[in-house]
Amino acid sequence: MSVTVRVPAKVNVQLAVGAARPDGFHDLANVFLAVGLYDEVTVTPAEELRITCAGPDAAEVPLDRTNLAARAAIALAERRGLDPAVHLHIAKDIPVAGGMAGGSADGAGALLACDALWGTGASREELLEICAELGSDVPFSLVGGAALGTGRGEKLRTLEVGGAFSWVFAMAERGLSTPAVFREFDRLTEGLDVPEPVASEDLLDALAGGDPDALAAAVSNDLQPAALSLFPELADTLAAGSAAGALAGLVSGSGPTTAFLARDTGAAAKIADALSASGTCRTVRVASGPAPGATVV
Repeated sequence: MSVTVRVPAKVNVQLAVGAARPDGFHDLANVFLAVGLYDEVTVTPAEELRITCAGPDAAEVPLDRTNLAARAAIALAERRGLDPAVHLHIAKDIPVAGGMAGGSADGAGALLACDALWGTGASREELLEICAELGSDVPFSLVGGAALGTGRGEKLRTLEVGGAFSWVFAMAERGLSTPAVFREFDRLTEGLDVPEPVASEDLLDALAGGDPDALAAAVSNDLQPAALSLFPELADTLAAGSAAGALAGLVSGSGPTTAFLARDTGAAAKIADALSASGTCRTVRVASGPAPGATVV
């Protein structure tokens, strides 16, 4: 017997970042949109906990207990007094270290899969509580759709979305460490008055109305200057996407993936072709959102 869970990537259509807190985290107003790029996590009973991974960039995925999928299995097992003796296989399609929450997706997927395999009957609230313990983006990977994340991003309020939005994602030649990007944000804002992070009402209205032009005018990412500081070549990718007709372009989360909002699927295909030919990125993917959260398949 095995259980497979499909779980989506995300793009941050707004990422407002406050000053560093005493615990080292930052308060956020993080507007997540799940998009149709998926990892699949399959959980099968085994003699001991082990992890395998296949797919693009699989060689970069840790196969020990630091992997969020393993940590999720262990966390649920500890709460139920179980032995986390399972084989976790990750079919990887979300970019690794790309700012699209691929690791968080695997954590949420493993948690839901283990819950189903073991029949633990955990409530949605308990699963979200475990997700928040695992990482700031993990709860959204479970929920999907669109949501506003506050606190360090783990406190979610579901958002209405009035239609599908077409996106093009350009994957960079190398990864970026999320902690390193936050440290660079702190360095760049040192001595400055960093405002409290607040969600943009214009952006929330644009999502609710399904209006790509209004959304394009409202997207923002406070981590983008830090990501560009550490990875200046991303500016070339952003310029190439803009020249190809994207309504808006921004670094996704902590990067280095860059995300481009297109008017429709036809425009997205043209932007993707232009980015592929630009020589400014490694690979290009097209996807739309919102997409459902972690789902048993």
